[in-house]
Amino acid sequence: MSEETRNQEQAETQDQLDQIVSLKKGDTVTGTIVKLEDNQAYVSIGYKYDGVIPVRELSSVQLDNAGDAVQVGQEVECKVVSINDDKESLVLSKRAIDTENSWDELEKHFEDQDVFEVTVADVVKGGLVADVGARGFIPASMVERHFVEDFSDYKGRTLRVKVKELDRENNKVILSQKEVLEAEFEENKLKVMAELQEGQVLEGTVQRLTQFGAFVDVGGVDGLVHVSEIAWSHVEKPADALSEGEQVKVKVLKVDPEKGKISLSIKAAQPGPWESASDKFNTGDIVTGEVKRLVNFGAFVELAPGVEGLVHISQISHKHIGTPQEVLKEGQEVQVKILDLNLEEKRVSLSIKETEEAPASPSPRAERQSKGPKIDLKDNPNVSLNNQGMSVTLGERFGDKLSKFK
Repeated sequence: MSEETRNQEQAETQDQLDQIVSLKKGDTVTGTIVKLEDNQAYVSIGYKYDGVIPVRELSSVQLDNAGDAVQVGQEVECKVVSINDDKESLVLSKRAIDTENSWDELEKHFEDQDVFEVTVADVVKGGLVADVGARGFIPASMVERHFVEDFSDYKGRTLRVKVKELDRENNKVILSQKEVLEAEFEENKLKVMAELQEGQVLEGTVQRLTQFGAFVDVGGVDGLVHVSEIAWSHVEKPADALSEGEQVKVKVLKVDPEKGKISLSIKAAQPGPWESASDKFNTGDIVTGEVKRLVNFGAFVELAPGVEGLVHISQISHKHIGTPQEVLKEGQEVQVKILDLNLEEKRVSLSIKETEEAPASPSPRAERQSKGPKIDLKDNPNVSLNNQGMSVTLGERFGDKLSKFK
C-alpha cells in the first residue's frame, strides 16, 4: 500500500471518528430510511449504529403508522433528540426539522396570500388537520362555501388553501379553503354575469331551497327563482314543486352586477297557461273546474293552472240567489260551460246553470190551484156576471123573502 493511499484511509477514518465524537443532542443530520418496523423508521446516518425516528417524531400530525410519512430509501433530514452509545440508542426527529423549515415558507404564503395544496391527514373535532411542516388546522367553517355535516370522507383529500392565521410562538397555523373557493366563485360570477342577458333561457340545477324561493346554478353562479316564479299555478312552498339537484329550464329576468344578484323564472321559460288554453278549450265546451274565489258578483273557477274564468252570479243557478256563497264554496269542483273565450284579453265567461237541466215550468192548472180553490160562478144563483164585472143585488140576494111581504 502506497503512502498516499494510507494517508487517505487515515483521513477518512479520522473523519468518521470526528463524526462519532461530535454527534450530540440537537445536531442536525441527514440519512436514508433503511427499514420500517414496529411503527418507527430506522435511519442510516453513517454512525456506528442506525438512528430511530418514532412515529410521533415523523410528522407534525398524528399518524397511524410510519409508512404514512416516509418510505424505505427516502432521504430525510433529522434532529438528534437523544443519544446513548452504551445502549446504542439514537433517537431522531424529522418533525422538528420539518417544522423549523416550514415556518419561513408559511410566513411567505401568509404574506403573499397565495394558494397552495395540502393533504388532509386527519379529521378531528371542529375541522381538519394537514401536515404543512407544522400542524395546519382547517376549521369546519373554513372548508367549503356550504355547510358540511360530516367530514369523515375528507381524510386523504387534497385541498387548495390560504394561510388565514399564523402564530409561530404558539405553533399555530390556521388554513382556509373557503377563502380560495369564495374568491374563485366571485371571479367566475362576474364573468358569467357579464355574459348573461335578460330574456335568455338556459338550463340550471337547483342548489338550495328556502321558504321564499330556489337558488339555481347557471354556469357556476346561483340565481334566485322567487316562489312566485316557480310555476303558473300557486306554489305554497318551493319544496312542494322542486328538489335539490333537479335540472330545470329558467329564463333570466334581471341581472344586477353591482349587487351580484340574478333573478330567474322557471314558469317564464315554459308556455303560459293562456298560450296553451287555445289547444284545450273552445266556446261551448263543458269542462270541470275548481272554485277558487267567491265575490259578490260571481265565482272565479280555475279551468287549468293559471287559467280562471268568471261565472257571473246570474249564471250560477236557475233559481234566484242573493250571493254565490248560498250554493258554492271555495275548493268545490263544478261543471261549467264556456260561454265566451277571449285569449287575447285572458278572459273566460262561464256558466254553471247551463250544464244543468232547467226545472219544469208549472202548468196553468197548477198555477190556478196555487192561488186557491176554484169557484164556479154559474152554479151560484146569487151572483150575476155582466160587462161591469160581478155584482150582487139586494133583490137577487133577498128577492124570495121580500116577495112574501107583497
